[in-house]
Amino acid sequence: MSKDRIRTDVAHNARVWNHWLGGKDNYPVDRAVGDHVTDLYPSIGEVARADRAFLGRAVTYLTAEAGVRQFLDIGTGLPTAENTHEVAQRIAPESKVVYVDNDPIVLAHARALLTSSPEGRTEYLDADAHDPEAIVSAVAPPLDLREPVAVIMLGILNFIMDTDRARGIVRTLMDAVPSGSFLVLTHPTLELGGEGNADAMAFWNENATPPITARTGAEVASFLDGLEVLEPGVVSCSRWRPDAAAAEPPLVAQFGAVARKP
Repeated sequence: MSKDRIRTDVAHNARVWNHWLGGKDNYPVDRAVGDHVTDLYPSIGEVARADRAFLGRAVTYLTAEAGVRQFLDIGTGLPTAENTHEVAQRIAPESKVVYVDNDPIVLAHARALLTSSPEGRTEYLDADAHDPEAIVSAVAPPLDLREPVAVIMLGILNFIMDTDRARGIVRTLMDAVPSGSFLVLTHPTLELGGEGNADAMAFWNENATPPITARTGAEVASFLDGLEVLEPGVVSCSRWRPDAAAAEPPLVAQFGAVARKP
């Protein structure tokens, strides 16, 4: 790993997200930018936590109810509690997980992710979501692309600035996996009460990397074309199958959805 890839003078999404989640794997510049974004858009920390909780519920459903045993987690970010492999292997120890990211700080922490149940497997791939063909060609093994795979893209398509290109990336990935596979995604929006996020995103794009874009619910739904969208559809990620015993969670400006390839 080339050390010159690590920029400690420019805020980076994976590290700022880690800061919002209360982690320690970040630099002063990440905390400064993250705190200013919070000043502009105070609910961003709530969005980050809701996104993480959505991951746990989606992976729990896919493992316990849908019977998925293979996961491709693209743009996973820095490890925190309840990573994909931890949730899946707690339910089905034989689950296999491949994490994909291209940030050197994330890669430096890969060892924390590369812990697996004896029956399962967890690996890490240095690749860019902009190049889905490279991802597909590198995941097998450990993944068997003849069997269903859950493709997880949480907060990653918002870094693909061109919507047509983003759709093409999703299509390439889902074309590579068989019937019975799933797509899990979240995406920020200026809808759902997120209008105040516009200034925060503009500040981010001037002061941090990579640049980010919001999309409408209709645009996010277009990523699911040709797939069977599970109930309750494309909704605020906090309200995708929340704990029935809890009060209705607050709305956050982050769409979430899970869809099955027929």
